[in-house]
Amino acid sequence: MKLSGLQIFWLMFTFETGNMILLTLSPTFQEAKQDTWISYGLAGILGMLIVYVSSKAALLYPGKTLIEYSKLIFGKWLGMFIVIVYLIQWYSVIGDILREFAEFTITILLPTTPLWVLVLTMLLLLIYITYSGGIEGIGRCSEVFGPIIFLSVFILLILSVSIFNYKNFLPVFSDTGLVPILKGTLPPLSFLGESVMMLMLLSFMDHPNKGPKRAVLGIAAASCLVSTVAIWVLLILGPEIASKLRHPAFDAVSYVTVMNFIQNLEILAVLVWILSIFIKLSLYFFLANYGTAQLFHIKNWRKLIWVTSAFFFVLAVIFPNPTYTFIYDKTYWLYFALPVNMVGIPLLLWFVGSLRKKIQVNH
Repeated sequence: MKLSGLQIFWLMFTFETGNMILLTLSPTFQEAKQDTWISYGLAGILGMLIVYVSSKAALLYPGKTLIEYSKLIFGKWLGMFIVIVYLIQWYSVIGDILREFAEFTITILLPTTPLWVLVLTMLLLLIYITYSGGIEGIGRCSEVFGPIIFLSVFILLILSVSIFNYKNFLPVFSDTGLVPILKGTLPPLSFLGESVMMLMLLSFMDHPNKGPKRAVLGIAAASCLVSTVAIWVLLILGPEIASKLRHPAFDAVSYVTVMNFIQNLEILAVLVWILSIFIKLSLYFFLANYGTAQLFHIKNWRKLIWVTSAFFFVLAVIFPNPTYTFIYDKTYWLYFALPVNMVGIPLLLWFVGSLRKKIQVNH
């Protein structure tokens, strides 16, 4: 299983775009108001730093995954603890995203469909792509889906120019100030920080040295696109309305019309989100299964798929509820996963790993 530099670019771009557009706009508008675009710009810069540090840490041990080199850097037990911290993130986020996918699809498209049917359908797709293609199959899908997502968003932006209200853009900075803008940075940064999965993905590259650059470019492209969408929502809805809607980007699409003939373009927004969510779930699904197999020394990691699939189904259908999702997003995700999994551990791996390499060279 090998990934090319281009596939890494499209993986980073595709798995970040859809969920960020759907889930981060409202909380960011609540904090930063009309300066939301500044928050997204800052989050983009910090997101590029996170993926760069993660890629450089993984590059210290090319050909080895996080599960393997974390033990080389920190020893058996501390290395195993770090792996478990990431496995908790990978497992928990799959249940959360599956639930969000099913609820959004029921609300927008299929109101009479049972939730478990949609969860099972998505899980079957994840099983197929992961079992048959592995990480290489997911990378190839991203090469197809990425340009479709970009083109769909571009079309929506172009068709909306006539309904922009440029007064919504003003005043810049003076009404909000630095602290609200920094608070508004956290939701998009917590999603961009998921690019920390480069700690695992770089080991599957055919040319690992290209990994940091391609990953940074992918995050930069995703950040630019989502920042543009934030400005688009601002110019159509304004900061007050956007902050009160659960999915402001989707609601903004309903305003788009061309000569009262081309209407109901919500299907493009749904397409962007479903394609992006599929790649994101596929990546997490692969990492959870492959990482667990490596941790417990299971030679055929594909055998785990059948066990973990049942677990994810139960996690998505039975356990989570809106209160759980709110607590998960507002507590664990922002105040543990972001500072620890996405910032602290990658920096520690890079620093201590580099130090060990230098000591080995000197000896």
